[in-house]
Amino acid sequence: MSETLSVISRTILRIENVSHTYYDDYGNHVEALRDINLSVVRGEFISIIGSSGCGKTTLLRLIAGLEKPEKGTLILNGEKITEPDPQRGYVFQHGCLFQWLTVEKNIATGLRARGIYRENKELVQHYIDLVGLRGFEKAYPHQLSGGMAQRVAIARALINKPKVLLLDEPMGALDSFSRADIQDKLLELHKENETTMILVTHDVDEAIYLSDRIVIMTPRPGKISEIMDINLPHPRHRGGTDFLYLRRTILEKIHLVSALPEPEYII
Repeated sequence: MSETLSVISRTILRIENVSHTYYDDYGNHVEALRDINLSVVRGEFISIIGSSGCGKTTLLRLIAGLEKPEKGTLILNGEKITEPDPQRGYVFQHGCLFQWLTVEKNIATGLRARGIYRENKELVQHYIDLVGLRGFEKAYPHQLSGGMAQRVAIARALINKPKVLLLDEPMGALDSFSRADIQDKLLELHKENETTMILVTHDVDEAIYLSDRIVIMTPRPGKISEIMDINLPHPRHRGGTDFLYLRRTILEKIHLVSALPEPEYII
């Protein structure tokens, strides 16, 4: 009982009975999510995986307040999520930097939008250092590699000191070396800042490498098939026996929940 109460007291995000539908570009009614229930503990790193189109990004957008659920509620720190808020930082797949702003000005945009830049401008250099971009303060996005641009996007989200950092496949378009670099940087930031992080990814290895728990979703309509605890100590070794066992197990689970039902024949 005491352990249950402890988990409840440390819960930062609750997703309760959330379902969501939308209309696509052709006017078709699409059921994206059905009956999603999930509690996230403060300081946890969670990955959401599943086949393309299963509603992973839709769920992340609902948490961010960029969309409103058709049914159910999402609650952060006891308050219902109804709109975007700096408490929920969001990193998009391609960074979405402002091309006409330098690195330091991109990172400062959140502070300026909130009208608190003047008294917090020293934070800009702090977060530039934190993501390892000292010396690139005056560079523009077109002068950066993909991995460096994603570091800027992460710093821009973190400078607002969000309660939850939402990561929508931020390593998806990067080469393997840049991807590994950003993964290690995320783990470092997670440890230093104790920020709750929720990652959407297609990469099972990435999910195992980073996460405390992995949420496996079914194909559309997206439902939670299973939540797996990842109890491997850090640093994790991708070629280790336990890592490879988890990888094989998760791939099998994704294959099972993604498999189409057998056709029925009526003779």
